[in-house]
Amino acid sequence: MNRALKNAIILIIALVLIGGVASAVILSGSEGSSRPNDAVMYTVERGPLTINLTETGTIKSRDQHIVKSQVEGRTSIIYVIDEGAVVKKGDLLIELDSSSLQDRLVDQQIQVENTEANYVSSQENLEVTRIQNQSNIASAELANQFAIEDKEKYLNGEWPKLLMKAEADVTLADEDFRRATDEFVWSQKLYNEKYLSETEFRADELSKKRAELQLALAREDLKLLKEFTHIRKLTELDSEITQKELALERVKRESSSNLVQAEARQRANGAERTRQKLRLEKIEDQIAKTKMYAPAEGMVVYATSSQFSWRGDTEPLDEGQEVYERQELIHLPTADSMMVSIQIHETALGKVQLNQVAQITIDALPGQSFTGRVTKIAPLPDATSVFMNPDLKVYDTQIMIDGVHPSLRTGMSCKASINIEEYDNAISVPIQAVVGQNNKSVVYVSNGNQTTAKEVKTGLDNNTVVHIVSGLDEGDRVLLTPPLSEEQSPTKAAKAKSEEPAEGKTTPVAEQKRPSTPPAGKQGRGQRKSP
Repeated sequence: MNRALKNAIILIIALVLIGGVASAVILSGSEGSSRPNDAVMYTVERGPLTINLTETGTIKSRDQHIVKSQVEGRTSIIYVIDEGAVVKKGDLLIELDSSSLQDRLVDQQIQVENTEANYVSSQENLEVTRIQNQSNIASAELANQFAIEDKEKYLNGEWPKLLMKAEADVTLADEDFRRATDEFVWSQKLYNEKYLSETEFRADELSKKRAELQLALAREDLKLLKEFTHIRKLTELDSEITQKELALERVKRESSSNLVQAEARQRANGAERTRQKLRLEKIEDQIAKTKMYAPAEGMVVYATSSQFSWRGDTEPLDEGQEVYERQELIHLPTADSMMVSIQIHETALGKVQLNQVAQITIDALPGQSFTGRVTKIAPLPDATSVFMNPDLKVYDTQIMIDGVHPSLRTGMSCKASINIEEYDNAISVPIQAVVGQNNKSVVYVSNGNQTTAKEVKTGLDNNTVVHIVSGLDEGDRVLLTPPLSEEQSPTKAAKAKSEEPAEGKTTPVAEQKRPSTPPAGKQGRGQRKSP
């Protein structure tokens, strides 16, 4: 067994013996009896009192640049600068593997070229469609105009001519018929008088019949022209005009549709070209971001060395290590002034205020102390602590260190003692002398050979002593090991000892000596904490 273990065992045994003796002394008294001479007492005194809150923390730079990975996904480190190196603005800090991004870059460049060709083709096709539409519409309009002019030409030119010709044919045929009739009449007279041969008579008769037939045909042609041919021609011309108008409307709509389609293809190809170019720019940007340069002068501090991560990635950065997007890689302090980062438990949060003075001691700089002021208290508890332990609520707090101290380094462990209250002349007692009873703070004061419970008004405590606002005077002697409730005061304990249970019904010693727990809510400031 080593020496440290032996000393620990001896200390535990001594504490158990002291506790047993103290309990026996308290419980051995009787009501109205004198206080044992060896009871542990404390004499109340006035003097300077400082209420402070001490927490461990870490030294950090007040102003620093945080270099994060901005490459999507997980990427391996192929170069990282040594921690602690002093760099200038623009120096290379970290380089990530960009081989897969280079392959994607080549594929994307080909894609951009294809979309560029498609866009140019659609743009030219749009212009061709516009020209073709203009040509088709012009042809349809011309055909429609010709159809209208054909009707006007017929009504104002061809129809009067045809009508005039048909009427002239009737007139000529009528004249021919009359002349033939006159000649036939004379021929008949001459034939009857034997002045004309039968052959000539028959020829004149035939001429009359021919003229009569010609007249009948001319009249029928005129009738047919007026009642059928003219009406049909007008119907055909009107139909042609209607067809040409419909054809013009169809051409216009087709042209509009073709133009809309061509414009849509051109816009789609333009949007695709823009999208592919943006992808190309993004890949080029990602490749550029694989190299991270110093944004300012400073000393390199690995992020894994200056903060805790619940992910477990606390190993120092090294080549071959994978990093994820938005992971903090390097902290680059940019100012000589430093601050302390601590976490304050929710039970002590009400004591701490902004601009309170704090004393800082550095583990790595023994014998030196620094001053600072509280400048920031987080409004919400630390999410990492809540994730690790839902019952633990601590709030990140920053203390700015006064002055410039070149000896301080980021990541140093320290202790910060925040001055909550400070009194030049105040009464205080050890925190274990105050107990809670019936929603009151009570101390046991020695009055000659008697101890009596006395109510006091308490202020803040510093986990060692508690400020007594009223209820005690200088010179009072208080019991340092008081019972935690009235039922376990020395008088009640003596009375309970005299009323021992009947034979065979033994009350456990632990139940006789165990102090009762103070009421809920009485373990706050100025109250003794339950064991």
